[in-house]
Amino acid sequence: MSDMVPLLAGKKVLLIGDVMVDEYLTGDAERISPEAPVPVVRVFNDRHVLGGAGNVARNICSLGGIPHLVCITGTGSGADLLDSLLTTDSIEHTFIRIAGRKTTRKTRIIASRQQMLRIDREDTSPISGEALEEVFKVVSQCIDEYDVCIVSDYGKGLVTQTFMERLTALCRSAARTPKILVDPKTPNFKWYKSVFMLTPNAKETSEGANMPVGTQEEIIAAGQAIFDLLGCDRLLTTLGPQGMALFEGRESVWHIPTMAREVFDVTGAGDTVIATAALALAAGLPLLESCMLANYAAGVVVGHVGAATVSPEGLVEAINRSGVPEIEQWV
Repeated sequence: MSDMVPLLAGKKVLLIGDVMVDEYLTGDAERISPEAPVPVVRVFNDRHVLGGAGNVARNICSLGGIPHLVCITGTGSGADLLDSLLTTDSIEHTFIRIAGRKTTRKTRIIASRQQMLRIDREDTSPISGEALEEVFKVVSQCIDEYDVCIVSDYGKGLVTQTFMERLTALCRSAARTPKILVDPKTPNFKWYKSVFMLTPNAKETSEGANMPVGTQEEIIAAGQAIFDLLGCDRLLTTLGPQGMALFEGRESVWHIPTMAREVFDVTGAGDTVIATAALALAAGLPLLESCMLANYAAGVVVGHVGAATVSPEGLVEAINRSGVPEIEQWV
């Protein structure tokens, strides 16, 4: 499979979704405030990284792909910071700036290797009207350039039922009919009708189907329920230490065992999965092989702390080290 990795270089993916700035304030907490019974954190490091759809874009770039990120932001300093981070990472992006709206920023205050507090600055109200029209003006102008479109839904207001209906119709009428892959948000499950593939984790699969997923039989039943609910073409359920279940249809399910050697942090693993699978599909690889590559990539990033990415060299090394997994057909 390692001979497939070079095929990812230079392939393009359209990415539409909720992007955010993850801010980490790191310091020490050696005393209690005289103003209130709370620790005083003396900050000695302030770090900003891309989160949400921005982390999906980073993963595509790290594998040699070319994402075009379309997202909504505010108009203030938060949007400027986000623009700077994307530019630094050489990520092509189009902002739809909405006056008065906050650019999502999550600030984590960390002391003595423990998170003390998280501060969220965001506006999750659904977009509509002029802002929605601006999004589709941008997408309609470039959709014919892409074979794959990712929707990265973090529940921050970009993805709505109207948005999904319009995007699905636009892709169907496009010259290349791009495949829509969705990283879902559970409350929005009913909106993802007739897309090519969803990539929920086990918890999201359980909540989306309103069924347990503790056993192989339960996973299969929950996946089939999602097919019945949404009419999607494919479903990729990530199962943590149990690997992945790929539904090529309601009655065709493959199990891919995990390739992770050590798990330190699962943060951002879902972003890596959808980024790698989408890029592999854009390269013309078959679905099963695309998901196997995504499985290897996820196995690499969970071995790091924080939202990480994998390079082509790292992915090849992981494949050569682990070998080809024993794929089992469940159904």
